[in-house]
Amino acid sequence: MPVIKGKVIEESTIYTDGWKSYDGLVLNGYKHYRIHHHENEFARDKNHVNGIESFWSYTKRRLLKFNGIRKNKFLLHLKESQFRWNNRRNIYKLLLENFREKPL
Repeated sequence: MPVIKGKVIEESTIYTDGWKSYDGLVLNGYKHYRIHHHENEFARDKNHVNGIESFWSYTKRRLLKFNGIRKNKFLLHLKESQFRWNNRRNIYKLLLENFREKPL
């Protein structure tokens, strides 16, 4: 719990699997939703943990290309990965709109 408290803003919504160590999240002021994989549950409505697992898989593959990054640059690389992930379906359109030469 100390790691979560040190890294996640109180009143955040946290989606997890059924690991018992997450039991105290609600008591510490977080909104907490569980997906119980051990009961063959992988999604409940729009709540699931596969999205974050997919994001981390993408991010780790991306960061491997750098053969290590400095600790003070990690957040910058993470935010870039987040931007790329959130815009992965329209990244080229977004780039063209923002970097195309504009008439004077």
